[in-house]
Amino acid sequence: MGKQILITGSSRGIGKETAIYLAKNGFDIVLHCNKNIQKAEEVLTEIKLSGVEGRILQFDTTNREQCCEVITRDIEQNGVYYGVVLNAGITRDAVFPAMQDEDWDSVLNTNLGGFYNVLKPIVMPMITNKIKGRIVAMSSVSGLRGNYGQVNYSASKAGIIGASKALALELAKRKITVNCVAPGAIESDMTQDLPVDEIKKHIPMKRFGTAKEVASLVNYLMSEDAGYITGQVISVNGGLY
Repeated sequence: MGKQILITGSSRGIGKETAIYLAKNGFDIVLHCNKNIQKAEEVLTEIKLSGVEGRILQFDTTNREQCCEVITRDIEQNGVYYGVVLNAGITRDAVFPAMQDEDWDSVLNTNLGGFYNVLKPIVMPMITNKIKGRIVAMSSVSGLRGNYGQVNYSASKAGIIGASKALALELAKRKITVNCVAPGAIESDMTQDLPVDEIKKHIPMKRFGTAKEVASLVNYLMSEDAGYITGQVISVNGGLY
């Protein structure tokens, strides 16, 4: 068995592309989905074409007990992960005065709460087994500069940056790196209903990025060459600051 990487939210979008990209570079992939197991199975089939091992874990990242139970059992049965990509996330956009309580709670619980719930049962086994591992958390340009109608999403993604930087300090002596990737406007399911032409006017490169361009950065951060990079936020945004 090769180096295993767990990727949350990997049945579609950036998570799916990252899983496929990492598989092509020789990593065994632990896919994750919450509800859409069929989509995850399709990704698993594609991953195995690269000649690596793969499997699917199904759990709700907002459910702390379920995360701990499923992940702990998987580690006991299949070994400690080398890397984790925290990609699962949602949006519930609305201007702040019109935002509903559940829109705030669901976004913070999924995006930021998921950081804690997923990593908590993973980090100690990495330390105990002396894994010089890699953790990559998916933030967003919204977490760096804020975004209209996304007070909840921006708060969650900014929180991920702060949490990652603090965790990077704690794990540095263990040779485990923790970094953030902050995509800008990326072609995905989450952006297909946006006013694309209007958004492009504000992007210096005048185009949306691709999920593959994000995946390639994650792949580098997972590599041995990136062993001295930690606590960093790297944007993939076409110059959008």
